[in-house]
Amino acid sequence: MSARYSRRNFLDNAVLTLAAGPFMFPQASYIHMYRVGRRAAPETLPQDPLGNILQIEAGELSIGYAELGPRDGTPVLLLHGWPYDMHSYEAVAPMLASRGCRVIVPHLRGHGTTRFLSDSTPRAGQQAAVGNDVIALMDALKIPRAVLAGYDWGGRAACVAAALWPERCIGLVSVNGYLIQDIAHASRPLPARIEAGFWYQYYFLTERGHAGLTANRREIARLMWTRNSPQWKFGEDTFNRSAAAFDNPDYVDITIHSYRHRLGFAEGFPLYDDIEQRLAAQPVITVPTITLDGGADGVVPATDGKAAAARFSGERQHRIVPRAGHNLPQEDPRAFAAAVWELVSRHR
Repeated sequence: MSARYSRRNFLDNAVLTLAAGPFMFPQASYIHMYRVGRRAAPETLPQDPLGNILQIEAGELSIGYAELGPRDGTPVLLLHGWPYDMHSYEAVAPMLASRGCRVIVPHLRGHGTTRFLSDSTPRAGQQAAVGNDVIALMDALKIPRAVLAGYDWGGRAACVAAALWPERCIGLVSVNGYLIQDIAHASRPLPARIEAGFWYQYYFLTERGHAGLTANRREIARLMWTRNSPQWKFGEDTFNRSAAAFDNPDYVDITIHSYRHRLGFAEGFPLYDDIEQRLAAQPVITVPTITLDGGADGVVPATDGKAAAARFSGERQHRIVPRAGHNLPQEDPRAFAAAVWELVSRHR
């Protein structure tokens, strides 16, 4: 099912109408009321809409995350992309918390305050690693099931978790559809206009690209933000707050491994061999799913979603969000929050 989706018809969405009206941006005091206090990290920014950054040991990581909403609410994990950070959800998370959801927004590995527990652990960026991190975080927080929602790297992590551990997933929101990589066929070319948008992936295959990311991580991120979302007029404060997450000591190594692995230029780490073998079969996602495309995405053009239909065996809807680019939840938070809430409300 495909539909055009916009801020205007958000208010006409039948599900949200039945669920007691449209999302509104909570006031700062309301966000503070739902803030969960546990071991706040010293890096917390003043007046951060996500509140205090917490830390928890999960698998091989100490994961930095924000938590908003009541502890007994329906759990929702919001997973960010690259080169972005948890502030992609600085509007979405309070919206969902105000509706009674328990909202968890982690820094992915290599970002923000997320750190490895051991210096000897491989700095893996492959899809099996980021997908496994989702389950490890849920285990650490004692969350049996959650709605998983994300875009780019975070959307891939959510797809991996939903496909391989469907019993842990209430529902899935994924920007750009089915994001599990078909690494065995990574050498198949795409149309030239799409290949051009993936310049950074080929750049990172080279040692010059590794050195370039090390020296120019913020400049590369700014360029990508601009090209990925040509209609998004983000400000300096918005960029700088997210760019602080790229100072993580593992950011470069994880990024390089991610892109080299997905294109078949780097081996995966043995720790994840079993998961990668399962992903190589391109597993079908069986949980209820809403896929979103940004109508102004500068790197992944919007589609009608039909090409990936066979990868979803459960109920699935596909929507195009006009004027939104690649960082869809930050560019049109109401459309993203509406998709998440629709899956939450079905579960209740």
